[in-house]
Order: sequence, then structure tokens, then C-alpha cells
Amino acid sequence: MEKSRCTQQLAFNLLFGLWFTCCLAQTTPSNTATPAPSPSPSPQSQNERLKVRLAGYPRKHNEGRVELFYKGEWGTICDDDFSISNANVLCRQLGFVSATGWTHSAKYGKGQGKIWLDNVLCNGGEKSIDSCKSRGWGNSDCTHDEDAGVVCKDERIPGFVDSNVIDVNENKIEEVRLRPVVAMAKKRLPITEGVVEVKHKDGWAQICDLGWTIKNTRVVCGMLGFPHEKKVNKNFYKLYLERQKSYFHVHSVACTGTEVHLAACPLEFSKRNATSSCEGGMAAVVSCMPGPQFMQNSGLKKKLKTSVNLPQQMEFSNVRLKGGARLGEGRVEVLKDNEWGTVCDDRWSLQSASVVCRELGFGSAKEALTGARMGQGMGPIYMNEVKCLGQEKSIWNCPFKNITSEDCQHMEDAAVRCSVPYMGLESLIRIVGGRSNYEGRVEVQVGSKWGTVCSTGWTTKEAMVVCRQLGLGYSMHAINETWYWDSSNVTEMIMSGVKCTGNEMSLSQCQHHKTVSCQKSAAKFAAGVICSDTASDLILNAPLVQQTVYIEDRPLHMLYCAAEEDCLSKSAAKANWPYGHRRLLRFSSQIHNIGRADFKPKAGRHSWVWHACHGHYHSMDIFTHYDLLNANGSKVAEGHKASFCLEDTDCQEGVSKRYECANFGDQGITVGCWDLYRHDIDCQWIDITDVKPGNYILQIVINPNHEVAESDFTNNAMKCNCKYDGHRIWLHNCHVGDAFSEEAERRFEKYPGQLNNQVS
Repeated sequence: MEKSRCTQQLAFNLLFGLWFTCCLAQTTPSNTATPAPSPSPSPQSQNERLKVRLAGYPRKHNEGRVELFYKGEWGTICDDDFSISNANVLCRQLGFVSATGWTHSAKYGKGQGKIWLDNVLCNGGEKSIDSCKSRGWGNSDCTHDEDAGVVCKDERIPGFVDSNVIDVNENKIEEVRLRPVVAMAKKRLPITEGVVEVKHKDGWAQICDLGWTIKNTRVVCGMLGFPHEKKVNKNFYKLYLERQKSYFHVHSVACTGTEVHLAACPLEFSKRNATSSCEGGMAAVVSCMPGPQFMQNSGLKKKLKTSVNLPQQMEFSNVRLKGGARLGEGRVEVLKDNEWGTVCDDRWSLQSASVVCRELGFGSAKEALTGARMGQGMGPIYMNEVKCLGQEKSIWNCPFKNITSEDCQHMEDAAVRCSVPYMGLESLIRIVGGRSNYEGRVEVQVGSKWGTVCSTGWTTKEAMVVCRQLGLGYSMHAINETWYWDSSNVTEMIMSGVKCTGNEMSLSQCQHHKTVSCQKSAAKFAAGVICSDTASDLILNAPLVQQTVYIEDRPLHMLYCAAEEDCLSKSAAKANWPYGHRRLLRFSSQIHNIGRADFKPKAGRHSWVWHACHGHYHSMDIFTHYDLLNANGSKVAEGHKASFCLEDTDCQEGVSKRYECANFGDQGITVGCWDLYRHDIDCQWIDITDVKPGNYILQIVINPNHEVAESDFTNNAMKCNCKYDGHRIWLHNCHVGDAFSEEAERRFEKYPGQLNNQVS
């Protein structure tokens, strides 16, 4: 049948004098049987990429319904025969490194117009979806109920053509490295000096240094994760390079110094048949200065301060990144008048993002992210329309507009992904035995030996460091028993007593025993993790606490339920029930989820506890701590809140509620929603019956035991100055724990009157 159709096609071409090959552009008549899939001819000329986009709702930026632009019209792909290989090809066309999944049956909504491709079969290595086999353009027996979608890994291809990433020419340069020459430099990471090499075909090629400037060096250092460049001794390298054979792929480079990638500079490539491509020159060599956290010794840090005249941010920065899963990424926050706030994403560019990255000791920006892609902030928004040129020392030196309340909302918070030096840390750790690459038992390399980690004291903080070191995002669970994941022959335990702050770059930087000592040293008690690309982030609305605080003297006969829930101070047990009363400090708490994943209780619903007294299920033992502290930080009164019922009380515009407690419903807090516990709900208080008049600090901590993973635990605590005269109570300076500068926080702890608890 294939042969006869080709004959018909050839006859048709001959008739019109068009000498095309038989199967260049065949179509299938609607009354014939389904043909075997064949390569789809490209709709564009060879110099033009097929346009692909993601569409649909609801979706994140790296997922959606696939749409293709052909013959001036956008159309979809049918899900028949769709596979992860197809998704990989499409994701790479969209500028992402790979696919993590695909969807069928119009998960992101039904498209409109044509269904351009059907029965698509890729092997995964094709450069474009139109190189894969299919039924041909516009030939489909599907409806839009079968529109296919893809989920791409949220990581961009270096050098990909995209308005928000990097503009390159057809000679794509994706990978650049420094090849060290000195023997000592080869052994130490990060590599800061060496011959510049670019990935070319299956190997590496050099760049001719004729006309090479310090601006070119700045760009190379930036894309390799280094904030500063320095001059290099060319004479030393000349002797070495004269003895080496070089292959020059790039003949000249003319960067301005503000580019974020070598591919964005004007480049002249060596001619294919040229033999001597760098007469009078040699291979380009650069030397870079790493940021403080990547330096091997403190002497270098001192040298850096004197030689580069760094701004004060080495000790104290007025810029920070929040909510990122990996080193060098996060929501941009800036400090003004001792309070942290965010940056609006209007006109947010790679140049502005690079200034932030370099200011924080990283290289240039890989991505300038918009639309609160790293979660929303809660404080003020300080900057809009930031227009850095790329050479500024700080984002505060760039032109920007001040914000008015109408300009921006936190849905527009700007974020960055910075280039960071390669430290090789991920090669010293692995997870094995899990159902996916994101989970398993932790194994570490010490010297040349691999072994397991003792799970005694293993918590979310340690698991967070493991996931970060592996580049797998956040830790969702810290696993203490891993016998059901035993898929490796590694059985010896070689690390114990691990205690991390949660900010370390690798597990080896955490405290741990010098010699292994583990209570349960059997292999089945080795530590494990489950990682995730996204996590929730809870934060308390501090002004609401301040606005709603009051004292209530509540009769004991109305507190039987509260006593049963253990919501009163210890002295209540000795009271003359049901006579008398308890003095309660009451306030409302509104807890927002500003992260990128829903906050859900760790315990499954099968283990939730029914409390008949209040008629609800508890899904967490302790959800919030309430403490009243004196001047030296000792508790004078405390309260706590089990998660009576985690649910979406209300949400920001455009976000739908997902969690509701009625009828044994799901408990949790959706991203963009908040759970409101009103001041008049039982246990939304501290029992201060025994507290004397004086000055105190009210402290509220959400998720205090880190039972549920969050992207940021530093914003879980809230503090207020508290003045109590025995009859009334005042709160002032209520703020989230990371909302103020360190200096302001120190002043807060020692505010006037704090040392004297006596009211005159």
C-alpha cells in the first residue's frame, strides 16, 4: 500500500512539474486505513525553529498543554501513543533540560483549533517534535478531549533562546569550563583558574585569546559561579600551552562585561577548514575570585576584601534570597529602614538579577524569575521597575521606582537563580533503594569508603541538607527506618550523631561524631530521605495578632473542654472547679501558606485523633506554641495549639479552597490561602492567671517541631513586645522572626523597660 501511494504521489508531482521525492510531504486521505507513522516534515525553513508553547489552566510555568504553531495557526497534539520520550523532546524544545512526566485527556483543559499531530513516536533524542514519526500534519482522528500535556523539569538549558534567558546565535555554546594546569589546582574545588574550554561536538575546544579583555573574563567567571575576576600571569601559561596542542573553536570574543553567559557575547567562530586559527596568540586563560562561602581558607577572604574593595555585605548584607530549594536561588528581598521587603517583577531582567547574585557572592544570573515563582513575601514591597546595567555593586545602586499600593502585589515578587561554582558535593552522597530518584536510604563517602548514616536524632533539618546536596530540592520526610529500602550491599555505618542547622551545603559540614556511635546500628536503622522540588511555607500575620489582643476572665465552668485539651496552666488542676475563673490572653492568628506546595499534616487521616469534646479531628499533636517570656528568655506562661482543624478559611483572588474539615474532610492549607483561628476559639490563648504585671515578650511559633517540611523555617516564629499592668495588656512591635535586620532584632530584645518587670 505504501508503494502504491508513493506512485500516486509521484504521478501527481510529475503532472505539475514538481520533482519532489516521493515521501516528502505525504498526507493521508480520510477514506484510507491508518498509515504507519512516518517523520513529520518540518513546517518551517531549516533556519527557523518550530514554535512550541505551553498553555492551559491551572498550571505552573514548566507544565501545560502542548501547542504547536503551523501554517499561521496554533494547534494541539493528540495523546494517542504519547510517551515520556515525546515529552523529553518537547521540553528541550521549550528550553528545559528534560521532562518529568506527561498528561493525557486534556488535563490542562481542551485546546482550540487544529489537532496538528497524532500517533507521535519519538525515540527521545530528536531535536524537534517534527523530526519524530507521526500520521502527518493535520491528520488526526482525535478530539480536544485527548489533548496531550507535558511536565518539564524546572531547570533551563544553558544558552537557550528565550527572552528571559539568553539570546544566542546558531553556533550554540552551552557548556564552558576551566581546565586547571597547576597540579594543586586540579585537586581542589572549586576550580578558579585555568584554560577556558567550550563544549564542541564530543570534546572540548579552546578560545583564541587575541583581543581578549578583562570584560570577557568577567563574563566567564560569572557564568561559572564567581562574582569577581582577577588578572592572570600569561607568561606562566604560555610556556605550558606552547607544548600543548590546541583546537580553537572560537576565534574572538567581544563581551561588554554585563552578559550573563558567553553565548550572549559577539563571537567569531573558527572557519571549518582553517589550520592555524590563533596566530600570535594562545588559548584564553582566566582567573576568578570565589564568593566567601566557597573559599577554602579565611586568608583568602581577607585578601578578597582588600583586593576587590568589596561592599560591606561580606559581613552584613542588605539583600537576601528566600524560599529557594537550591543554593543561589530564591525570592529577592532587600533591607530598608531595618525591615526586609520584596522587589516587584516589572521589567525584572537578567542584568538586575545578576547584580543581586554577584552582591551575594555568586556568579551571574541563570534566570530572572517573575510571578512569585519562589513563593510570595509578606512584608512591604520596596522596589519596582529595577533597571540595572549589570556593573553595579548593589541593587540599591540601580535605578528603580518606589512602590505605591496600586503598583504591585506579592504575586509579582521577583526571584533569581544564580550560577554557583561546581563543588562536586553531590558526588560524595547518594540515596538508594527508593521508588524514584527523589527518595532512598542515605549513603555517604568518607575517604574511599561508602557507608550509611545513623538515624538516631535524624530530623527534617539533616534531611534538608541531604536533598540540597543532591540538588533534589527540599526534604519532605526524614526517614528513621529504612529496612524496606535495603537494595544496596553497603551495610557499614560510617557517620553518626549528625546535627545540622539546615543551611549547610553538605552533610560533612554538619556536626557529627568523630567515631561512630549509634544506639541502633543495624543497617535497617540507617537514615533515609524523601525529597521534593517544592515545599510549603507557613507565616503568621503579625499585625493581626497585635490588633486583636485582649484579656478575658473566663469562668471555670466554661473551660472543661479546654482542660481536657490541656490548654490551661498547671495551677488550673488545683482550682476549685467549677468555681472561680482563669485569666486568658486571647488573640486571633491568621496563618498563610506562601510556599509552592500545600501544607499537609505528616500523619495520614487513619491516625488522626477524634476529640469528642470539641467535635473535631486533630491531625497534628502540636501545630503552634504560644509563649510569654521574661527579659532573660524564661517562660512565665505558655499555651499550645493542636491542629484542631487545618483548613482554608480564605484565599487570595484566583485561588480556590481545597481543604475543609467538615465530614472528616481533608486537612491542610493551600498555597495562596490562610487558616484563621479567631480569638474566640477554645485554646486560642495563653493562660496568664499566675503572671505578675510587667514587661514581657510574646512569642508564637508555627510547626515548632518541624514535623512538616517547609522551604523556610526562619519565618515560623513571631514576637511582640508585651506590657501587662495587671488589668490590661498592650502589644507593640509585632513582627515575624526574619522580618527585621539583625541589629533591629537585638534592639528589640533589649527594649527600654524590658529588664524591669515591675510596673510602678
